[in-house]
Amino acid sequence: MKRSVGGAHYGVIGWLAQRITGLLLAVYTLLLGVCLWRVPVLDHAAWRGLFEPVWMRHATFLFVFALCWHAWLGMRDVYMDYLHHTGVRLTAHTLTLLILMGCLLWAAGILWGRP
Repeated sequence: MKRSVGGAHYGVIGWLAQRITGLLLAVYTLLLGVCLWRVPVLDHAAWRGLFEPVWMRHATFLFVFALCWHAWLGMRDVYMDYLHHTGVRLTAHTLTLLILMGCLLWAAGILWGRP
């Protein structure tokens, strides 16, 4: 008898997305470390200068986006494993999603907001 395994394979996609976002986080951390290592004095002017180039703002926003997605995937798995009541799980998912979206918008405001 031949068994057919079906499903949407959300576990594999989530696993792969978790690894890709983790890799993006690691690469940005190394990039930021190199950029900070090259700055002789780390004061407010140096921080502003570090995030002045558009590519650095985009890289930082990609980092924050990857961090939020990484956190979402991890918390989603925790909620699915440990919150068995549907209403509690839905509430936790919704609150987490709202908080992460707020963090993403806040980061965008910091990176591209008024000086």
